[in-house]
Amino acid sequence: MGGYFGVVSKKDCVAELFFGTDYHSHLGTKRGGMTTVHKGSFIRYIHDISNAPFRSKFDEDVLKMRGNMGIGIISDYEDQPLLITSHLGDFSLVTVGVIKNADKLVKKLFKKKSSHFAEMGGGYINPTELVASIINQEKSFEAGIEKAQDVIEGSCSMLLLTKKGIYAARDKMGRTPIILGKKKDAYAMTFETSAFPNLGYKYLRDLGPGEIVFITTGGVQVKRKPLKKLQICAFLWVYYGYPSSDYEGINVEVARNRCGVMLAKRDTAKIDLAAGIPDSGTAHAIGYANEKGVPFQRPFVKYTPTWPRSFMPQDQKIRDLVAKMKLIPIKELIDGKRLLFCEDSIVRGTQLRDIIARLYEMGAKEVHMRPACPPLVYGCKYLNFSRSRSLLDLAGRWAIKDLIGKEIKDPRAYVDPDSKNYKAMVEVIRKRLKLTTLKYQRLEDLVEAIGLPKEKLCTYCWDGCEGK
Repeated sequence: MGGYFGVVSKKDCVAELFFGTDYHSHLGTKRGGMTTVHKGSFIRYIHDISNAPFRSKFDEDVLKMRGNMGIGIISDYEDQPLLITSHLGDFSLVTVGVIKNADKLVKKLFKKKSSHFAEMGGGYINPTELVASIINQEKSFEAGIEKAQDVIEGSCSMLLLTKKGIYAARDKMGRTPIILGKKKDAYAMTFETSAFPNLGYKYLRDLGPGEIVFITTGGVQVKRKPLKKLQICAFLWVYYGYPSSDYEGINVEVARNRCGVMLAKRDTAKIDLAAGIPDSGTAHAIGYANEKGVPFQRPFVKYTPTWPRSFMPQDQKIRDLVAKMKLIPIKELIDGKRLLFCEDSIVRGTQLRDIIARLYEMGAKEVHMRPACPPLVYGCKYLNFSRSRSLLDLAGRWAIKDLIGKEIKDPRAYVDPDSKNYKAMVEVIRKRLKLTTLKYQRLEDLVEAIGLPKEKLCTYCWDGCEGK
């Protein structure tokens, strides 16, 4: 995914930029970077954070940086921020999202014979540089950003730092957030509002879908008014978002508690305790336990001093091993018990299968699973949702293939939770994972738990609804 933070202040902002960016470490695993403007010059640092956290990689750089304006990024893939010199002036850029039509856009730029790309990684053009090239084709930053938002298929939210201020632009459908904060002498722009309280910022407002603003110490100027259609990613509340963050005024932890309540209201399982798969399943499980009146306990505790999320290895086999090493079982809470676990989702199911096997090895009598969202059967078209390279990595899709013996293009017949196809698909997953019972959250319950109308949420990965 990735997350950004920006500051415009009347005084030096480097410390706030550093800590504000660091508060997004749960959103990315590969690159981190910051740019500031000091006396008309840009200062930038980028580091690989795949083997160490953002904070430790930049603790010396912040001593060298100066400036009253800056942007920072935690990226799951490409190097950012970029520094660009163009006819519009010098600027630095960070982006979050995914460009599905990148090849087509690159070909169009090459036809104009006025573009080249220097930021290559693994043979691929850096998508942030592609966005910068589109912006540079226009006569102003505002026009360039609007053009980029209009031609990109997928999504792209961005912060663009100039010598005069920062442009903040939310993607056209509002799939990812940009939230403004304010205090006496500064403004901030963030993906996660959890970055605000400890830095002294008060929530100002969410940018609307497609909205473009320009922030200086003098205030916030709207350069493009919000568009009418909002399709924010519902998975932010299920998994990606940090518990203390709010999107569209709705807190992540509170929404997850309500998800657990919804799961409990439809459940009849007789259990000894409810638990969450750490960490994101915990809030869902608390809601479940409170509603059911059963103990909430921790049969697994998570060991994070050496392997926090911010620098998980990229190799899947090593990731699976690390995932196992991080969860330490407590036999006294497992042996002879009927356990029910809440989980944010089941993406592939590989790590979950290993966890369940370990529970039985420790003497669990029953293991029930309650994912907080419906089965994932569509690959995300709008964000870098996961590292899955094939639709068959998704539990719902491999279950359908196991069920009917072939891969299908459209799994729409398996979306309705009351249908025979859906129930058969879930049963395949249950058997593969060796669960006592498996019941997913119904989409209407998830929508109610979040608290926004369905038409304002992107639910494509669950029901294939594009909401255009």
